[in-house]
Amino acid sequence: MLVLAIESSCDETGVALYDTERGLLGHEVFSQIKIHADYGGVVPELASRDHVRKTIPLIRSLMQSHQVESKDIAAIAYTAGPGLVGALMVGACIAKSLAFAWGIPAIEVHHMEGHLLAPMLEEQQPEFPFVALLVSGGHTQLVEVQGIGEYQILGESIDDAAGEAFDKTAKLLGLDYPGGPMLAKLATKGEPGKYVFPRPMTDRPGLDFSFSGLKTAAANAIRAEGIHLAGGQSSQDDLPENAEQIKADIAHAFQQAVVDTIVIKCRRAVQQTGIKTLVIAGGVSANTELREKLEVLMKKQGGQVFYPRPEFCTDNGAMIAVAGAQRLHQGTTELKVKAKPRWSIEELPAL
Repeated sequence: MLVLAIESSCDETGVALYDTERGLLGHEVFSQIKIHADYGGVVPELASRDHVRKTIPLIRSLMQSHQVESKDIAAIAYTAGPGLVGALMVGACIAKSLAFAWGIPAIEVHHMEGHLLAPMLEEQQPEFPFVALLVSGGHTQLVEVQGIGEYQILGESIDDAAGEAFDKTAKLLGLDYPGGPMLAKLATKGEPGKYVFPRPMTDRPGLDFSFSGLKTAAANAIRAEGIHLAGGQSSQDDLPENAEQIKADIAHAFQQAVVDTIVIKCRRAVQQTGIKTLVIAGGVSANTELREKLEVLMKKQGGQVFYPRPEFCTDNGAMIAVAGAQRLHQGTTELKVKAKPRWSIEELPAL
């Protein structure tokens, strides 16, 4: 059966075609980076308007390139939440309208379940049960996964998510949007040990995360060195001669602190659950340093780590298609449009 998927939860418009027997046929993504770059972050209204402009042309292009007609599609999966409510409504309205016109069901998909199942797009797939680290701009969670829909949140961020902390710190360093990947790139030029930042909440039991204090520590170092560029507080003329190296050193120390914190929590999670398989997904899971350290961790634990290729780490329609294909029987033909900007993954029914 062929599933068409739509992802529109934030600042990427993604569509995909997934066959339940042959796997992913193809997908297309339009990133809104250029639209939001001048603002240093996502502007919800602009995001929603661009989803309106791009979703239908992307669907048409994808179907034409794979010679698929509406009669070939068995269901439409769409991101119902969590995410920006306006952006979610665009995808939901388009999905419901097409489903009604084509006489097929529409399937609500949880955005984070999409990320969690993204490794299923790879040739080597994890088997249940596993521990999932969902780490992105909006979420940092450790989830025990016994099966599809059988999710228990072991720990999550109580303030800034890891990706959000990356982006905010990058902005303080004067880096371009999106800041997280730019900070990671800059960190490769940093010298280890020049700065040492805390590994928050690792000195106490538990699996929750907190990155706001780490962000503040980095901000204090940036200001102390006189390289604070955000908000016009410093100009290029005021910067010290070695400003670029200082920025690289701070970026390196910040990234190491985030990665070490996540690794410590993952070690606790696999030891607590006794599960030897770890899945990492979400935008931050593309971070090379994080992947390498988690691979070392799981090797020491006698287990294995799985993750999707980089193109499936950020928001995309392919992951929504995979999740939707698992829940084909839950599709509905009702016209009522639902968007759930806040939606716990623990609320999903088990299959």
